[in-house]
Amino acid sequence: MTKINNAACIGGGVIGGGWIARFLLAGIDVDVYDPHPEATRIVGEVLANAEKAYAMLTGAPLPPRGKLTFRDTLEAAVAGADWIQESVPERLDLKRNVLTQIDAAAKPDALIGSSTSGLLPTDLQRDMRHPERLFVAHPYNPVYLLPLVEIVGGEKTSPATIKAAMERLPPIGMKGVHIAKEIEAFVGDRLLEALWREALWLIKDDICTVETLDDVIRYSFGLRWAQMGLFQTYRIAGGEAGMRHFLAQFGPALQWNWTKLMDVVDLDDALVEKIGQQSDDQADGLSIRELERIRDENLVGILQSLKGGHGGKGWGAGKLLKDFEQQLWAAGGEKKQTLEVTKPLRLIDTKVSPAWVDYNGHMTEHRYLQVFGDTSDALLRLIGVDLDYVARGHSYYTVETHIRHLGEAKLGQAIHSSAQILASDEKRLHVFHTLHDSESGDVIATAEQMLLHVDAKAGKAVAALEEILVRLRPIVAGHAALPMPEGAGRHVGQKR
Repeated sequence: MTKINNAACIGGGVIGGGWIARFLLAGIDVDVYDPHPEATRIVGEVLANAEKAYAMLTGAPLPPRGKLTFRDTLEAAVAGADWIQESVPERLDLKRNVLTQIDAAAKPDALIGSSTSGLLPTDLQRDMRHPERLFVAHPYNPVYLLPLVEIVGGEKTSPATIKAAMERLPPIGMKGVHIAKEIEAFVGDRLLEALWREALWLIKDDICTVETLDDVIRYSFGLRWAQMGLFQTYRIAGGEAGMRHFLAQFGPALQWNWTKLMDVVDLDDALVEKIGQQSDDQADGLSIRELERIRDENLVGILQSLKGGHGGKGWGAGKLLKDFEQQLWAAGGEKKQTLEVTKPLRLIDTKVSPAWVDYNGHMTEHRYLQVFGDTSDALLRLIGVDLDYVARGHSYYTVETHIRHLGEAKLGQAIHSSAQILASDEKRLHVFHTLHDSESGDVIATAEQMLLHVDAKAGKAVAALEEILVRLRPIVAGHAALPMPEGAGRHVGQKR
């Protein structure tokens, strides 16, 4: 899979900072040029939020964070980059000038993306010597969590550039969608503009407040859109007859005068102040950074839920996250390492996600099973039971589990798990996992599991292949000298 090796970001504001975080957390070195005097602080705050979000988003092993370097000149920033992302303010003259400078200083094979929300790539590439490598790469805020990028070429953009840009996004957990024809505001912002325009009229005409309008979205169709979009949602609304019935039933409503979409609201001082005051009331004293963190926690919860959708296969953005995690495991989870078999193996380090907590703010019961399952999976990967091994028709199935809850894991708490092998033979693997508070070291929970090696196609227990057993034996031998962990062999209701 084609990857980005070095990136450059020109502009480090809200969108530029998000791109920087996305690249860095994918293990990519990033050179930045932004003449703003507070650029270092702003980027640092965005990166801190991104790291907090990623700690909740996935337990897969992220690569070592890329190196962040601020450069004094644009030329120095782009010199070694193979993906250059321009994110300067939305003014055609400014962007055109910056992109022309980038074009003159970049390597011949560097890709150049613009974060514009609506300027046409043909207009942006007008003065470039190599316009064929310029394309719009329009992301959505926060860039480090929302995975979509609209890829739009101009008249002089080469098909090879579009293809290369699309190929380089999945390894950083993003999904590129190619917009076939350039058009002002592309696709996403055209939809948002239609909704925004109608929303402004509803506020101006005192139909509702900004908080009521936001509630209408977030408690209803916003939830549907998050996982199924517009057309698939309406296909379901058509019942068994599907989309054709929906169009026949609701198509006539398009002729009714329900909206003011063709009329532009006058954003005079009175309306601006009205919206501003209602927005202040809605925020209820929360700062922008606090709102960003709340937004990120909510998005993580939605993405995690979607990852488990469709019978565990993942759905929508959750399927993309699941695929991204498999890439991370393949890249970082299978690396050769020197095992310390004189003690239990520390295998999982994570934080308690917002999607994991119950009404008490504590990690709910089934999430303990998830973490212990992840621990078993990590142990299996360590001995070679990886995606390739499973694809060949072999795996270990968990046939028995006993969990003890000894403490409490709370929202945002750093936790880690360790595994000790109690016994093993050619078919069976008897393990004991311990979940710790990473700060205090206190034991939060334990799980004892029996795993059985199976031939998945035949549906029966069989001996593990020698390639697995040869990696398992040294761990088993090392752990045989360890004392039996407290709680091993217990049953439900047994007195302490």
